[in-house]
Amino acid sequence: MKKFGNKLDEIIADKVLEVERLLPLRDKLQFAAQSREDFRCFETALGGAIRDQGDGEGYGTTELSVIAEVKRASPSAGIISADFDPVVIARAYAEAGANALSILTDEKYFQGHLSYLSMIREAVDLPLLRKDFIIHEVQIFEAVVAGADAILLIVGALEQDNLHHLLEVARNYQLDVLVEVHDLEEMERALETDARIIGINNRNLRTFEVDLTTTERLSEELGPDHILVSESGIYTGEDTSRIQSWGADAILVGEALMRAPDKIAKMAELKGIPVS
Repeated sequence: MKKFGNKLDEIIADKVLEVERLLPLRDKLQFAAQSREDFRCFETALGGAIRDQGDGEGYGTTELSVIAEVKRASPSAGIISADFDPVVIARAYAEAGANALSILTDEKYFQGHLSYLSMIREAVDLPLLRKDFIIHEVQIFEAVVAGADAILLIVGALEQDNLHHLLEVARNYQLDVLVEVHDLEEMERALETDARIIGINNRNLRTFEVDLTTTERLSEELGPDHILVSESGIYTGEDTSRIQSWGADAILVGEALMRAPDKIAKMAELKGIPVS
């Protein structure tokens, strides 16, 4: 497992302990995961603005897809929503026009819970991403059973062999995968795989500082066969306009939508849709 310092070392160390506690349930979870069939295509939900196949400068003709995040807290922002009801939030996002939902399931650092996936799945029809630190296949089985349609794999938290392995396991269990990178080295590692959906996180996992131009720099490495998702630090229509000009097909937004009193208006702003 790759080490990258500071808070993330602590988080991954805790995930190792979580996996150890989960391993006795591995066979049961795997058996249950094999029987599930009701998947929603996360990739299709983000596919409205795939890169132009020609000169590379026509980055899509439709609005950005939005992955709206159900998120109570984070290490960087603290408590985002004290009056937190994941189902109410998910329904509001769906009404506002989200294309997919990201569900935080980490308990210790983000105050999420795995049960949010099944609760939200019953309430909305959108594809669901399990947002967590996935380091072992047993967490993939757990995600499938809980109702996820996709998982996050963070390149910087995984050795290359394990990244390939987890991608293969996820696909074998009908999950889409958002492969997240933070710098050029990680982008190169992601492109060594056959990952279709690449997430560029504008937040530096070592310092937690945010720089939107991370998307600009790293997007240049991607070709037309990938779906590019920009993550973190996205708050305004101006932000999304810049990000779309750099070739993004989708954005993942948590804090800005969570804090917005009018989620329909904020979603319209982020998508660049005029509000009458």
